[in-house]
This record gives sequence, C-alpha cells and structure tokens, in this order.
Amino acid sequence: MKSKPKASIDVTVYVDDMRAAYGRMKMCHMIADSTDELLAMADTIGVNREWLQKPGHWQEHFDIALSKRALAVNAGAVEVSMMDLGRILRRRKPARATA
Repeated sequence: MKSKPKASIDVTVYVDDMRAAYGRMKMCHMIADSTDELLAMADTIGVNREWLQKPGHWQEHFDIALSKRALAVNAGAVEVSMMDLGRILRRRKPARATA
C-alpha cells in the first residue's frame, strides 16, 4: 500500500518597506511564518539572534538595516509593504477571550 505524500508547508520570511532612521542607518522589519525560519534567515544574513524583538510573541520580529534587507531578499524573503506586514502580524494575534 502506497503512503500519501505529506502536505508541504510553505514557510515564508517577509521584509517590509519601512525606512526608519536609527543613527546613520535606515531600518525595516523582518518577520516569518515560524520562529525557526526567522532565526534561520537571521543566521543566513548575519543578524545576531539576540536582536530578536518580542521573542515568542505574535509580534516577534527583527529590526534590520537595509543592507541586511537586500541580503534577505536575495535569500528568498518576500518584500511587502508596512501595511501588509501589519496584516500578517494581526492574523497571528490571539482572539480575545469572551467573559
């Protein structure tokens, strides 16, 4: 009896188009569908894992310099607007408990 192929799960890393000044740098956000994928991309582009913002929270992300953003895009990250990134994050937000 043949076994069914396992369904593949697409995991994606996203970078937004924010250009926030931080000293002499311009920064943007990087998020992913999973913490593992986010950390793997951080490793790939040379971002220190200790710079992870809000670890374990639905708003988990990295603030990265535009030079790192370019590396992330080259490594397969999807470019999205700040608005789209916000929508992605809000979908993760836990529903409020009803009283």
